[in-house]
Amino acid sequence: MVSFNYVVTWTSATIELFQKGRDYVYEVRPDRRTIDLSVNSLSGEVPLELFRLVQVQTLNLSHNNFIGTIPKMIGGMKNMESLDLSNNKFPGEIPQSMSLLNFLGYLNLSYNNFNGKIPIGTQLQSFDASSYIGNPKLCGAPLNNCTTEENHNNATSSTKNEDDDSMRESLYLGMGVGFAVGFWGICGSLFLIRKWRHAYYRFVDGVGDKLYVALMVKLNSFHRN
Repeated sequence: MVSFNYVVTWTSATIELFQKGRDYVYEVRPDRRTIDLSVNSLSGEVPLELFRLVQVQTLNLSHNNFIGTIPKMIGGMKNMESLDLSNNKFPGEIPQSMSLLNFLGYLNLSYNNFNGKIPIGTQLQSFDASSYIGNPKLCGAPLNNCTTEENHNNATSSTKNEDDDSMRESLYLGMGVGFAVGFWGICGSLFLIRKWRHAYYRFVDGVGDKLYVALMVKLNSFHRN
């Protein structure tokens, strides 16, 4: 099934097959490549070699006890039309490469332990929420639960940033207005009121005289020593 470059002679037969979520009485055809291991109480990790069978069209591992993450190489199974991994214990994220399964017409990943966000791609978003239910930590379209949470977090973060910017602008504006009012209040009063201006000059002169006297006393004391 990796290369499918051999010829096999088939005899006419019919089988019962669970495919694309339904039970079928199916006529065996040589051009149909199906693996159905469902409802067998199988456990452990699925061998990686299974995901290298690029010619497989239907893979059903549902209702077992499989564990282990789904490898990225699953995206190489280009002929996959029906994939059912439901009712197992698969953990981890859904590989982004699954969005490359362009012929996928049926998908069921429900009731596992998948987490993270469903990879974005036309293929995976074309299935309804029932394909993904039963994975409490899984989110994204078509489930939409984490998209809502992300939007809420983004909105909260944006509102907080806007509030911080507004407070910062108000603080700077208040400091500027306060400085202008104080500066022009003092300078304007000195300019307009003559008594205040004269008193201010006398005060400055007095302070200057005191500083000069104190400096000279210190210098004389230094020279004596």
